[in-house]
Amino acid sequence: MKITVVGIGFVGLPLAAAFSSMGSRVCCLDNDAKKIEGLKKGILPITEPGLEPLVLEGLKHKLLDFTTDYDAALADCDILFIAVGTPSGNDGSADLQYVEKVAHTIGQKITKPLIVADKSTVPVGTADLVKKIIQEELDKRGAAVDFWVVSNPEFMAEGRAVKDMLEPSRVVVGSNSKEVLAKMELLYDPFMKKTPRFHAMGVQAAELTKYASNTMLALKISFINTVAGLCDVISADIEEVAEGMGSDPRIGREFLHASLGYGGSCFPKDVKAIIVFADKIGLPKPYLSLLRAIEEVNKYQKTIIPRKILARFGADLTGKKFALWGLSFKAKTNDMRESASIDIVKILTARGAKIVAYDPLAVEEARTVYLKEFSDSISYEQSDKYAILDGCDALIIATETGEYRTIDITVAKKALKNSIIFDGRNLLDIPTLKEAGFEYYAVGRGDRIDWQKIEID
Repeated sequence: MKITVVGIGFVGLPLAAAFSSMGSRVCCLDNDAKKIEGLKKGILPITEPGLEPLVLEGLKHKLLDFTTDYDAALADCDILFIAVGTPSGNDGSADLQYVEKVAHTIGQKITKPLIVADKSTVPVGTADLVKKIIQEELDKRGAAVDFWVVSNPEFMAEGRAVKDMLEPSRVVVGSNSKEVLAKMELLYDPFMKKTPRFHAMGVQAAELTKYASNTMLALKISFINTVAGLCDVISADIEEVAEGMGSDPRIGREFLHASLGYGGSCFPKDVKAIIVFADKIGLPKPYLSLLRAIEEVNKYQKTIIPRKILARFGADLTGKKFALWGLSFKAKTNDMRESASIDIVKILTARGAKIVAYDPLAVEEARTVYLKEFSDSISYEQSDKYAILDGCDALIIATETGEYRTIDITVAKKALKNSIIFDGRNLLDIPTLKEAGFEYYAVGRGDRIDWQKIEID
């Protein structure tokens, strides 16, 4: 089967590369000509572990093709994946303009039977919308071409998208056609030789499965961060509490890590979208309140470290300088969307502080996009995490990147003006730091600092 993927970003490129690694011919289409020309030369627009070798292998064996031409992309195509962005609209709902644009173009250009798979994260009812748009365009042409629209949500986490595609936890496909479901199962069969994980269901059930899955994970994150708040108040250790909770197989240890909350392109957008959808269809208030609380807790959680800094140093941070390890929203990616580092920089610089930031992957994104407005208050380092510590009043850790998990205490203590660390990821060992004379403030570790009363506008 020949595959076409429309939208070559954090979802589309790993998807295409993984299929090509299993021998499928994949045409990758995007309207960004510069991106496509770069990909033809093996230059990737995103950072993702294991992705570059797959792309280069696909190019070498002529299994990956990159184009901006729909006619070329649809020629001999059997299955087309829509993997374009669905950002949050002004009301929090998923903005489907790019999905709709792809649907219109498909309807204008298809000439042979085609399976259209919604891989983008979309609200319930989108498959029906895509089907309607394609059919309307066919009617305008007076053309009769068989096509089927299925829901095939992605479950790839940034930082491990390639692994999640090559070794999927599950493959969900929603369709009312047994024949189409059989073709989709055959397509994914190479990834499931060890354990079958193909789940066939109704279209709307598949669409909701994606939102429900991400919202459940977001709920676990917001819940453990709420428990971390309790731990700080009573001087308990969230690590011990999470271990006790996670040992129950009904709960599990995954996503029970107190932190600065969730970020990135998926959880924030999907939680907003399910709230808007639930409200739109009239879901009772108690259910809506639970969904809204997930988002409210997460928004607050991103301010925990700034609150602790203000509790320690006072409301006026003029003349203070802080070293920041980590800009991306999570490890192993350069993605800064909804990153807690943005809130940290915004809150601290508004009170007069200067920031020196280090991140091996995300400096360019910070400098040119996400922290561009704070250029007078922040500087960057990309080669040495210790280079930014000199003369700083404290170190802040905002991302769980592997190299931040070990710290040379002698170097850090000598470089910092004060031996103070604010660890938003609970990475470092408390007894070791305490013995070395450090003040160490983390998340839910009972560090006895009165941050709860700190007001932030």
